[in-house]
Amino acid sequence: MSRFYRDKRVLVTGGAGFIGSNLAIRLTKLGASVHVVDSLAPRFGASLTNLDPYRDEMQISLEDVRDQDALGKIVPGVDLIFSLAGQVSHLDSMQDPHGDLEINCESQLSLLECCRHGNPQSTIVFASTRQLYGRPQYVPVDEDHPLHPVDVNGINKLAAEMYYTLYQEVYGMQTVSLRLTNTYGPRMDLKTGRKGFVGVFLDRALKGQEIELFGDGSQRRDFNYIDDVCDALLLAGETPSLQGGVFNLGARETYSLREFAEMLRQFSVFEIRCVPFPPDRKAIDIGDYAGNFDRFAAASGWNPQVGLEEGLRRTVEYFRQQPDDRSQ
Repeated sequence: MSRFYRDKRVLVTGGAGFIGSNLAIRLTKLGASVHVVDSLAPRFGASLTNLDPYRDEMQISLEDVRDQDALGKIVPGVDLIFSLAGQVSHLDSMQDPHGDLEINCESQLSLLECCRHGNPQSTIVFASTRQLYGRPQYVPVDEDHPLHPVDVNGINKLAAEMYYTLYQEVYGMQTVSLRLTNTYGPRMDLKTGRKGFVGVFLDRALKGQEIELFGDGSQRRDFNYIDDVCDALLLAGETPSLQGGVFNLGARETYSLREFAEMLRQFSVFEIRCVPFPPDRKAIDIGDYAGNFDRFAAASGWNPQVGLEEGLRRTVEYFRQQPDDRSQ
């Protein structure tokens, strides 16, 4: 992996966000020439401080991925593109469906068009989501599971993923889509409180505030630490046999939300309380979920290395070392 990315020209959209910044730093350490594109829209939690201490070693463009003209000037000449920019709040997607459509679907089509006309040889790795499966009919969920999103976010991500597959099939472009599950770790957004329960729980735990579990907290999930997700993205970019594929990420172990909170209490002091499910969240809750990642593991050799307990320890330690105000 380290040899492959040395001297490669790599574009990371959403590169000042949680996953994007961690990946951009890894790529820089591997010797790649990294170009970060991010709009730094406040409600998405991105910050240039996420790129420290390697910020000066990267090229950074403060552009919106919805701006096709701007993308058209950046795409030519790059070897790989990691398409990580997006809106990930399921609740926000229901409240602003047109905005979600622009960010999670139309912008991806714009990127593909820019590459088709300006750099068709580039490899594009797209960060998709487990959300497009909807409520699982069985677990663990493999890639053959029916697709039935329960919110606008899942529908738009599914449409974008299908564009990537189509452009690979019709135009021969090199694309890979990874369906991410609950990703956590250093640099994740804890301030906006709109990106799922993991960030909310971590934020409240670090402040010593009570954590509320919806229902009885028995819903089960799988979790991937950010370093493992970066490994998966890098493998997707460097492995030719994966091109044109769609793959799940996931973990061997699952935990209920209550178990997650209890494990978090090993590293902080707070109370846990069960509360009724808010109707708007209950309507889009998927119940239990676990991803079967055997297909990706067999094709790439990827296997997550960091368990939940160790990952939470690293995450809490990271945030306790950060200043309270991580401004841009």
